[in-house]
Amino acid sequence: MQKSTIDETEISHFAQDSSQWWDENGPFRPLHRLNPVRMSYIREQICAHYGLDTKSLKPFKGLSVLDIGCGGGLTCEPMAKMGASVTGIDADATAINVARTHSQNSNLEINYMCGDAAGLKTKFDVVLALEVIEHASNPSAFVEVCADRLKPGGLLILSTLSKTAKSYALGIIAAEYILRWVPRGTHDWKKFQKPSQISAYGRKAGLETHDIRGLVFNPVTNAFALSQADIDVNYLITLKSRA
Repeated sequence: MQKSTIDETEISHFAQDSSQWWDENGPFRPLHRLNPVRMSYIREQICAHYGLDTKSLKPFKGLSVLDIGCGGGLTCEPMAKMGASVTGIDADATAINVARTHSQNSNLEINYMCGDAAGLKTKFDVVLALEVIEHASNPSAFVEVCADRLKPGGLLILSTLSKTAKSYALGIIAAEYILRWVPRGTHDWKKFQKPSQISAYGRKAGLETHDIRGLVFNPVTNAFALSQADIDVNYLITLKSRA
């Protein structure tokens, strides 16, 4: 078994609000607002990688997906609705209980597990790790855990915050103290990772960076959008394992 990358302090912090995962106006409101554009990107990347029908309602039928740090299931549920066989894992027991209950009420079959992805032996076609690596105790080891869960030729998609002055201003000062989108102390800027660093971790784990896209908030439309140029704050990165 690989060494755990779970930071128990981070888990304790999130567990305080875990019962509110599906409250769109609660402490996880930013993730609810991010989710549509994140899912659009994930669908695009997976369909392109596996040559799937982008017009299909269930393009992921036959694919196995692991969502590491799945929380209350905000990503697992749309993946299941698109036909994937989904496993969601999180070290927060409350979040997993919330996820199970919500999926059952939504008549969705999702395999939820409370634990550490480092202990899994199953391999998956796709691994998702969204807004997780900035909370891991060892980011390089975390990417290795993700890579080891992939089948040959599989796809890893992460999202996180870049380590820039702009991300400190917007991701912490504005989001936590001014706009109060998330509870204070949610993020530690020292643990943010630039895309180049994630790519380096990936290469070490035998992965190749395929795509990087920024997630930019537009105050005029009050919504997030993908950006090819602006990766200074939030971004998504796709890496491929060797076939």
